[in-house]
Amino acid sequence: MRVEQPGHRAMIRARVVRTERISKHFVNITVGGEELSSFEFLGRDQFVRIFLPRPGQERLHMPTAADRRWVAQLYAMPESRRPYVRNYSVRRFDPAALEMDIEFVDHGDAGPASAWARAAAPGDEIGLLAEGVYHLPPPGTDWQLLVGDESALPAVVSILEQAPEDLRAQVYLEIPTPDDERPLRRLPGVDVHWLVRTDPHDVPGRLALETLRGADLPEGRPYCFVAGENALPTGLRRHLVRERKVPKADITFVGYWRHGQAASD
Repeated sequence: MRVEQPGHRAMIRARVVRTERISKHFVNITVGGEELSSFEFLGRDQFVRIFLPRPGQERLHMPTAADRRWVAQLYAMPESRRPYVRNYSVRRFDPAALEMDIEFVDHGDAGPASAWARAAAPGDEIGLLAEGVYHLPPPGTDWQLLVGDESALPAVVSILEQAPEDLRAQVYLEIPTPDDERPLRRLPGVDVHWLVRTDPHDVPGRLALETLRGADLPEGRPYCFVAGENALPTGLRRHLVRERKVPKADITFVGYWRHGQAASD
């Protein structure tokens, strides 16, 4: 799968500027600082690795290398100093103000990232490392299929905000509650379908997968971008290839997380 990578990367330290509760399950954190001047913004669904301090740490410890050596440096740290590392989409980047917005899904659990976002306050430190872009429609695409659960909503919303006016797309976004639906940029060729789960115990992404299996989709050559809980992109890719005869090269599928499996720290 193709990924567009930034030409320059650096380990960046930033601090929380402000926080905003967007809806029941979404918190936006704006971070800023002079070191963001070295951040190369690619737009679309670009993501960053974030580094968060562990509870009880007086300061954030980070690797110093921005190339592949950062992983070895991370695991060479004793666990008591090692930061939590997670991947998050960049919702907004303002190079003039040197500010970045990152949206966090808040399920009320004790996961390191959601817990940090709930308690974040101005001045709190965070580390950032620029990563790449997965959303890369090939030439000759007639329309796009954009699908995600709540973990992929920030990425899909960013794609729509930066899309050309003539974009033709079918967008399916699965969310936990009606309160998590939000106004999106209106484009004449884009249809947005909000899919609200009715059972809080359902695995995220399952509703979107079942809906797409029976959906009436446009004719022509699509480019498909599917992201979220691992079963959604893998299952929908299988359906698109086998049942809809979409070439594998025209599908970007990204598993952001696995249900019931905690990230390794």
